[in-house]
Amino acid sequence: MVAPSAESAIARVSSGRRARRMLEILELVSERGSISLAELSETLDISAPTARRDLSDLADQQLLLRTHGGAAALERGQELPVALRDTRFQEAKRAIAKAMVARLPAERHVVALSGGTTTASVARALANHREITVVTNSLTIANLLSGFAGVRVVMTGGFLRPQSLELVGAIAENTFNAVNVGTAILGADGISVGSGVTTHDETEARTNRAMVAKAQRTVVVADGSKIGNVALAPIADLHQVALIITDRSADPDELDRLRAAGVEVVVADA
Repeated sequence: MVAPSAESAIARVSSGRRARRMLEILELVSERGSISLAELSETLDISAPTARRDLSDLADQQLLLRTHGGAAALERGQELPVALRDTRFQEAKRAIAKAMVARLPAERHVVALSGGTTTASVARALANHREITVVTNSLTIANLLSGFAGVRVVMTGGFLRPQSLELVGAIAENTFNAVNVGTAILGADGISVGSGVTTHDETEARTNRAMVAKAQRTVVVADGSKIGNVALAPIADLHQVALIITDRSADPDELDRLRAAGVEVVVADA
């Protein structure tokens, strides 16, 4: 499968409302495997011409397969591009980011940030921090931090994943192996007692494991939709995680299981 370009996704999904609708379409198609035009129109309460345009646009970006009378998934559970993921749960992510930054030392400190929309919110919340160094493999996060006077940015090398705009592979891993990190802040696609912290891509997971290995403590920041989920590739076992920061949409029973496993859990108020 050819990965969709992030630039294409951003250019085509300029309206926040339309981006959210297209995200819902991708999630429906991924869950069901296929969907008809009539089902899509009824489920999302949109006209057939609107549904048809959205499906054609998503097919042009190679995010789904257009079929006669509907659409099919390229593969079940496929990863959504970062340009679309950034429209989800924005208030929750801002609250999580605020809670995370409040728990960082005020003095000189080294933070590692993985890619992701929640970690990007943490990066934005560092605007007023002083004397902090951020090591990251995310182009998005490096760009966000470049204008903050009190933040020094260390960028890894590596191969670019267009879906997440992260640099991965041996070069990125070697960068993390060469530095000492006070706090590693991870985004995740899934967090559960049975599988730990997981993500969709194995290469990305391997790079993040190198980040965790050099950190004095690891914090996972994730909105409630990720709690209890399990994705393909493991990043960290729960015993490697000191703290999880999430929001009130998380399943309370799953949070209790995480606490019983010995992990501190903070629920941020949006």
